[in-house]
Amino acid sequence: MRRMPPVLRSSASAFFLAGLCLQGVFGPVAAQAKYAPFPFIYLPSQPSESVAARLAAQNALFKEQFEDDMRASPESETARGDYWDNAALDDYSLAASVKQNAVDRAYRAKLAAISTEAFPEQDRISHDLLLHVLDNRIADYELKNYEMPISQMQGIHNSLADLPNSVPLDTVQHYEDYIARLHQIPRAFEQTIDVLRQGEKDGLMPVRILLEQIPAQCEGTIAEDPFLAPTKKFPASIPAEDQKRLTAEIVEVVNAEVLPAYRRFAEFTAKDYASHGRSTIGLNSLPDGARRYQQAIREQTTTDMSPAEIHALGLREVERINGLLTNLAIKAGYKDLSSFRAALNSDPKYVPKSADQIVEDFRHYVGQMQPHLPELFGVFPETPLTVEAAPASQPNNPTHYVFGTSDGSRLARVVVATSNYAHRKLVSDETQAYHEGIPGHHMQISIQQRLTGLPEFRLHVINNAYAEGWAVYAEALGKEIGFFQEPASDYGRLNLELMRAVRLVVDTGIHSEGWTREQAVAYFRESGAGDEPTIQAEIDRYIAWPAQGLSYQIGKLKILDLRNRAKQRLGPHFDIRAFHDDILSGGSLPLDMLEARVDNWIRSQLPNRAGR
Repeated sequence: MRRMPPVLRSSASAFFLAGLCLQGVFGPVAAQAKYAPFPFIYLPSQPSESVAARLAAQNALFKEQFEDDMRASPESETARGDYWDNAALDDYSLAASVKQNAVDRAYRAKLAAISTEAFPEQDRISHDLLLHVLDNRIADYELKNYEMPISQMQGIHNSLADLPNSVPLDTVQHYEDYIARLHQIPRAFEQTIDVLRQGEKDGLMPVRILLEQIPAQCEGTIAEDPFLAPTKKFPASIPAEDQKRLTAEIVEVVNAEVLPAYRRFAEFTAKDYASHGRSTIGLNSLPDGARRYQQAIREQTTTDMSPAEIHALGLREVERINGLLTNLAIKAGYKDLSSFRAALNSDPKYVPKSADQIVEDFRHYVGQMQPHLPELFGVFPETPLTVEAAPASQPNNPTHYVFGTSDGSRLARVVVATSNYAHRKLVSDETQAYHEGIPGHHMQISIQQRLTGLPEFRLHVINNAYAEGWAVYAEALGKEIGFFQEPASDYGRLNLELMRAVRLVVDTGIHSEGWTREQAVAYFRESGAGDEPTIQAEIDRYIAWPAQGLSYQIGKLKILDLRNRAKQRLGPHFDIRAFHDDILSGGSLPLDMLEARVDNWIRSQLPNRAGR
């Protein structure tokens, strides 16, 4: 799972790193809008206009729209390494949502007016991709999803706590920018409270049992006080007298403004907001619930599959993967899967002895994979990657990936969940390390950040079905190059895939079939796909983030289907490295666009290029 800054999480395509588990792509957090008549009528440009003129108009529109998106979200600008507005936080107000909606609709109309006839493939993809993004934003605004911006998984209380890790801190000016942002935290919380109150008026409330977790998260941040971290270690280039001054200013604003703002938000949530949260957990319990869930499915999976189709797919996948796990158990000398699972769960060597042991496990496996990448790829990630433990103030956040800047000035991070470590297991660490790091999220996103010849928005857009699907697909690549030889490690790989199949059943069960939390927990527990802390956190995650969990297995199955298609069509001419490079060289695409792109690649690889 990946986590992204507001701009990258707010459009309709998505990633929270779960890593960053993620929502969409770019555009301010509030960028989701309501359909209404356009003030002008745009007539599509005619194919008779020169291709060059239409391409130039489209590229100019891409540039203008992306720059507007970035200017609307200073936090996202900083995240991608542009420090033009580094001293500002985003506008979290209702007015910002309304404004962004109007901007999105206007750009959507202008883009639709450009004919793509005779355009090269990449230019047609760019056109359709931006329409996809804007359409999802508009649909989200129409549903007023922006009025429910917080949960135990994501929200301003968690994103701002990561501020010291999300900004540059290498010059006096950057420290002063950081201080300026700290001063704006109370304003950002007050704007969020206004949005939440409007959501309450409109009957758009998150689930109460999830909201009740937020005050403790705020108190955890207050106790941990991450905002003082930049005062602990200054760059040597900053003079001592400046260090002293900056430290005093940071301590003052944190104690006088930031921590009181967190306390006020915690009190508001506990006393005024959480008690009004809904008791039913499914999205279908909200106004227009069925439409809301179908839109969430469309955003997260980039398909038009129905909840019933996904539920049935999940049941089939659970059965298939359980068959593989049973075969593995018998091969390992056990009579059945349950006895094999019981033996692994009771073996003390698979129980971490410390939180640090889990982090070191991840570092080991990321390092282990690195030298084998030339067996699978022709293009490699260049952005540095670090592995760290998740902050204690966010115990419910799953392991996730946070991307860095393309120039490496801010490192990409795999943030590892280590809370309650004695109740965790080590058997899935290898699989998760490949998923979040290499050749999963870090491989895909760091390559995407450096693609050339594409409009800039495509270097940053994230579609979850592609990104999470790739990361799940990438897990099994370790098996293909000789890892996962021990039955326990291979069990960890397959059992994690089983969890992704369970998500298909449980997510649709909750949000379409009317399951209670108890039913969801019981099904997950019976599947054997996770330990108890994982089960509890996962169920709350599916409640808070409808359909996000569907993206993993649906995306993985599509990539695997495309690989099998390419192998069948190309036979001895199939090159796994070329296939992977093609998958990664177009950026994060909806699955239908990815399929069309791969089909074109297959035709280009045929010996006579006749497309037979």
